[in-house]
Amino acid sequence: MLTLLRIGWKNLKRDRVAQMLTFVVPIVFFTIFASVFGGRGDDPTPRVAVAVVDEDSSEFTARILAALGKEGALRVRTAAAGAPPLDRAGAERLVRNGDVPVAVVLPKGLGAGFEERGFSSAGPSIVLLADRSDPIAPQMVQGLLQKVAMTAAPDLVMRGGMKQFERYAGAMTPEQRKSVDEWIPRLKTEAGTTNGTAASGGGPMGLSVDVVDVMRTDDRKGSLISFYAAGIGVMFLLFSAVGGAGGALLDEVESGTLERLLSTNIGMTGLLLGKWLFLMLVGTAQLVVMFLWGRAAFGLPLFSHLPGFFVMTVVTAGAAAALGLVLATLARSRAQLSGFSTLLILTMSALGGSMFPRFLMSETMQKMGLVTFNAWALDGYLKVFWRNAAIWELWPQVAVLIALGTTFLGIARLLARRWELA
Repeated sequence: MLTLLRIGWKNLKRDRVAQMLTFVVPIVFFTIFASVFGGRGDDPTPRVAVAVVDEDSSEFTARILAALGKEGALRVRTAAAGAPPLDRAGAERLVRNGDVPVAVVLPKGLGAGFEERGFSSAGPSIVLLADRSDPIAPQMVQGLLQKVAMTAAPDLVMRGGMKQFERYAGAMTPEQRKSVDEWIPRLKTEAGTTNGTAASGGGPMGLSVDVVDVMRTDDRKGSLISFYAAGIGVMFLLFSAVGGAGGALLDEVESGTLERLLSTNIGMTGLLLGKWLFLMLVGTAQLVVMFLWGRAAFGLPLFSHLPGFFVMTVVTAGAAAALGLVLATLARSRAQLSGFSTLLILTMSALGGSMFPRFLMSETMQKMGLVTFNAWALDGYLKVFWRNAAIWELWPQVAVLIALGTTFLGIARLLARRWELA
């Protein structure tokens, strides 16, 4: 028994891939999932970008705007660089284009209505222009609006409350009026210095807020299915590319077929390009089948988005095929290829959004995800199916994926020189 334990330990010491899968992979995935769902430190949630339109320009809305700007959970945007303040149409464009997940419109008459009626729901409602592909942002902003109304304008709350009191209970006595008049300036001075608690929503005890889904159309539910189809499809596209490229190349090395192929006119460059082209075509077919199933089973509006879908599918499959060639030329054995590729693909898929949406991640993790081509591919598919983007609007995602594919092919060609020199 001791001999068997010693042999097992020596085998584990020699097998770096087994060590990675045993000790490193679990820690990596624990860190990613704990960071996303468990939170770290005192600020577990990512900051939400929000556009704010002040149509009222009153003292109350100015205070709301200033208080929102001080909230650590928000990145407030009131105008583009060098441009005038946002209007409602400009804010809606930002939401539709995916620049911000939510926009706040403070309507005309909000300040006067609040000062007159306090938290009564009879006044004009704040409008939240929301993109429902991120369901968390509208809820967070709505709660923070209730909070800042209490902490930024307590004097206005009291003044409105007193007017409501006099309206339904009768006029105050001179002593009561004097006491209120003494308290209101003090409340104004202390405004924003206390931590308020967010109310649960609009209504008699909170600001009235109307949430408008600016992306709402009849096929939006089906369009969002494309995000999940792309996420799963891209992850398994990587596995199939690694299996196809790595299995074929390593089998040819072991059988001696690769040496005979290199003796022909095709050469290593031609061989790699041929395998890349085959893997790209197979990957394209794989994604087409995935989206066709989404169309048949879940109503995904595939046929109304064919041009953008075709562009994103071809460049995504091309980049995945090139990465498969890099891993195939890097590996020395099938076991090494399987272990290393599993670690890399699962990590890229977790960071890139294939396993869960990136808006759930912290800002740091979202930026880290941009080093994976999963994130760029998913952003491209979301533009096509959710935002109805034109083909030319896909240029950032297409450019990055083409650049990654070209870089991967160059790396694979350099690594493959070891077979030419053997």
